[in-house]
Amino acid sequence: MYDYFKLVRYPNLIIIVLTQYLMRWGIMEPILGVNQFELQLSSFHFLLLVLSTVTITAAGYVINDYFDTHTDLLNKPRQVLVGTKIHRRFAMIFHIVLNVIGVGLGFYISFHVGMPYLGFVFLVVVGLLWFYSTTYKRQFLIGNLLVALLTAVVPLMVPLFEIPLLNVTYRDILIEHQTNFMYLLYWVLAFSFFAFLTNLMREIIKDMEDFEGDRVYGRNSLPVVLGMKGSRVVVNTLALSTMAGLAYAYFRFLGDAISAVYFSLFLWLPLLFLIIKTIKADNKGDFRLLSHILKGMMLLGVLYALVARYIIQTQLV
Repeated sequence: MYDYFKLVRYPNLIIIVLTQYLMRWGIMEPILGVNQFELQLSSFHFLLLVLSTVTITAAGYVINDYFDTHTDLLNKPRQVLVGTKIHRRFAMIFHIVLNVIGVGLGFYISFHVGMPYLGFVFLVVVGLLWFYSTTYKRQFLIGNLLVALLTAVVPLMVPLFEIPLLNVTYRDILIEHQTNFMYLLYWVLAFSFFAFLTNLMREIIKDMEDFEGDRVYGRNSLPVVLGMKGSRVVVNTLALSTMAGLAYAYFRFLGDAISAVYFSLFLWLPLLFLIIKTIKADNKGDFRLLSHILKGMMLLGVLYALVARYIIQTQLV
């Protein structure tokens, strides 16, 4: 059973759960509270939304490993599960069951919020994850961009399914004051953009770690096409862009001392270390360390929602 948990990357799934709950509890709830509004999606239905996201993501990990067995045997033989500890047929059945549960829950929630067509978002994600595993990840940069984009969608699912209910409940107030709830989406978009950039960097670094196997099996990954030097330039450019984006967000919208300390210690300094380490990295161990650093930064970026909640409740009341 533990092998199945490893197959679906359970630590990553925990981060997804944490991300969506923090977007709801750390960002949307306090902002609505300050404006005398309340969340309308019940805790039970929100749990179903989170479960839908988690099961579809888990299915994506399964199918990725299913089609990636040969290169993984070369790049990281000790970590291969499909075809060694888990039969390929069972892995495919597991993938199908997870997708059926995820899409089913997604359509149920979509009907619940009165926007049935949102259910097709889940179907599209399932299709993209399938084609990523079979095709896109072998194409230059497309696979990296797709994974980063899907990662950015995770926090956006929270306002996407909350705002329709808010619009119905507070329709008269919104019309009277000529306003809307788009400011909730803008807050969450900042987290999504950070997730997109950090995950894109991590995907490229993982390709740098797997450079030898990808080259042998003819994959057009960024390191194979641009070389390791070119890939370093891309990663560091993205890191500098992330630092600049954080600086813009801080000076344009925040400006408080708590955020300054948090950004400096947990985001800017790690990014600076990442830039320096990327220049010097020359073996799998170095690239694996950089990958872990970026995963940690993604978590720290999400945890800023706790700081944001405190700031919103104490400084905007």
